[in-house]
Order: sequence, then structure tokens, then C-alpha cells
Amino acid sequence: MLRSVEITAELTNSLRGESFHNLHWQKKLELSLDCFICQRTGRTTSFQYGQEYALCSADSEHPEHPTAARIAAFDITDEQERTALQVTVDYWWAPFHDAKRNQAAAALSLTPWVRLYLGYYCPQARQSGTFSIQTNMIRPVRDSCGHCDQPLATSKDAPAIRLLT
Repeated sequence: MLRSVEITAELTNSLRGESFHNLHWQKKLELSLDCFICQRTGRTTSFQYGQEYALCSADSEHPEHPTAARIAAFDITDEQERTALQVTVDYWWAPFHDAKRNQAAAALSLTPWVRLYLGYYCPQARQSGTFSIQTNMIRPVRDSCGHCDQPLATSKDAPAIRLLT
């Protein structure tokens, strides 16, 4: 069965003017999904926008492998004080039983989480940097430049994950 998940996130921007760091969403993410290929639940699945498949992290018994999933839409809204992201992920899901954990698979993992990546460019150090936000962090989360320590953005709410179909 083809399933779709919508992921939304919003950050409050901290810098403008001379300290502007060109904060931007990177077109990659990690999402917990139940993988019917290796028949394991709660696998970290890595996505890169434009790739026709994702990579399941599997476990020590199964190597990382491609899985039938992709980023279908990647929409960004940038405004003066905030930046928002809306991502749609399509993936193939089939029912199975995870023998190692003794639990049935779900269309969306029982405890879904997502990690989203951001990039920036420090004008003072003239170097780029990255950071990530994820659902299982204590809020608010404030991220700063790794080069000049200027505050970049604040995540007040956890990214939302919603099963569409």
C-alpha cells in the first residue's frame, strides 16, 4: 500500500542585517518507519530530495538497504521573522510482524520521530555550517553558529508528523 506522511516544522529566525547567516533548510531528513523489506519496526530511514528511494538503517543483523520511499514534495516558506517547512514523504508499506520485537508493523511507526537538517553561512568566519532539529528534543531549542556563536534560530514546537493516507 502506498502511504503518505506530511511533516511540518517552523523556526523563529534570530539574525537579520549584518549578522545574516543565510539560514536554509537542507533537502534531506531522517524519519522512523516500519520497513517491510527487513521486517523491522522503528527503523531510521534516510531521505534525500530527488532520490527515487530512501535508505533503511536496518540493524546489526541486516545491512543498510534501499527501501521504497521518497520525498514527494519539499516546500519552504521564508518570512522576516520565521522559516517554515512542509515535506510530503511517500513510501510503500505492507503488514508484517517484527519477530525480534514481537510486535506488528504499523503504517506509521508507533512512536514516530523525524530529524530535519538546516544549513547556514557565517559571514564573519566565511564558512558554512549545519545543525538539525528533531521531534524528541526538549523545547524550546536554540541553535547558534558554530563559528561565531551568534544565535541563529529557535524551535518552539516539535516538528509535526501526520499520516495522510
